[in-house]
Amino acid sequence: MSTHLNAGIRGSTSREEKKMTGSVTIFHNVVWSRHKGAVLSALHNISGSGSIRYSMVQIADTEHDRIGFSDVDYSFHRYPMKKLYSGCYEDVPTWRLTMRLTWEVLKAKSDLVVLPGYHRPEYWAMMLACILTGKRRAVFCDSTGNDRPRRMLTSIPKRVFFSLCDGYFGFGQRSREYLMSLGAKQEKIFIPCQAAALPRSFSPETAVSDRVHYRQGNAPVFLFVGRLSEEKGIGTLLDAFAGIKQRIPDASLRIVGTGPMGDQLKQKVVDIGLTGSVHFLGSLQDEPLSREYFGATSMVLPSRSEPWGLVTNEALSHGCPVIVSESCGCVPELVIDGVTGYSFPAGDVPALQRTLLKALEAFSDTAGVATRCVDVIQRFDPPSAAANIARGCAMMLMD
Repeated sequence: MSTHLNAGIRGSTSREEKKMTGSVTIFHNVVWSRHKGAVLSALHNISGSGSIRYSMVQIADTEHDRIGFSDVDYSFHRYPMKKLYSGCYEDVPTWRLTMRLTWEVLKAKSDLVVLPGYHRPEYWAMMLACILTGKRRAVFCDSTGNDRPRRMLTSIPKRVFFSLCDGYFGFGQRSREYLMSLGAKQEKIFIPCQAAALPRSFSPETAVSDRVHYRQGNAPVFLFVGRLSEEKGIGTLLDAFAGIKQRIPDASLRIVGTGPMGDQLKQKVVDIGLTGSVHFLGSLQDEPLSREYFGATSMVLPSRSEPWGLVTNEALSHGCPVIVSESCGCVPELVIDGVTGYSFPAGDVPALQRTLLKALEAFSDTAGVATRCVDVIQRFDPPSAAANIARGCAMMLMD
């Protein structure tokens, strides 16, 4: 979608909002999510020129599996918010969360409440509070059929929950398909688009030239960015890279992130003889992470389970093509064969190895590839995501 069409989306949203008034309360799990902060900030900006009022409630600062990966940064949240608890979401007893969130919904002077999910008991209590007080309700759903395969015992409660909603905010084609498989009506599903929160120092205007500068004359470099955990499939990447190293001796793999498998993965690197070629960089943010994206031949996301994969957005914004497993939700929207990257079957070491080699040849034109990557990702920005959330809220309020 072009920038012109994005402007059209934002313009139509404003016209819809001017036709009616209403108030919306949006609940979100954790402040840690920079990308959600950027989107909610853009939504707050929209509310200043429209007739729908938005209230944002953050439940906690962070989650256990985010600790050590990156800090909570409030500077990405440029909107008035109410935070219920400091620290980690999981450290708050479920009974206390349930009582507090139920009370927050009951007392909210809102026409529409957007729930943060559907898989925890406190969200069911919030749903019940909406029904008791006659509030319309929507829910965020970033899951896909690949990420959460349908099982009879778990799909029945989800069907019930979704049947009680007036609308849904999914993220991408696969999220839409997942919602519809569980009974959600297509016309009630709104797709805001996933948008990354890029560093404040990042300049889209210079992304291509920066990419050329950092890549010029460098040996092949593959990059992984993410949590060092089982579902990310990093073992598959290490095994595939071992084969690449035999063919291309000066190739290297750089791994950004922390997590429970850190020591195990470092030992695996030693065991398969890749010491000196695989570099564990720990957690990086902002300019240091931008330099990694600019300098990599390709970013590789080999996840076995991944609702979307925001690092794909980040890489493409830096002009860096991607190699992404088919299990990642972003594939239909962002991974265009030979243009922005390639996909491969999750867990398939030979397929990933072939794809890594193919990428080295296909993406040798650094400037041309960077330009195409930036062109594709430019519509996946926080203002566009916010505009589509606002559009969905307006349509639900008009029903």
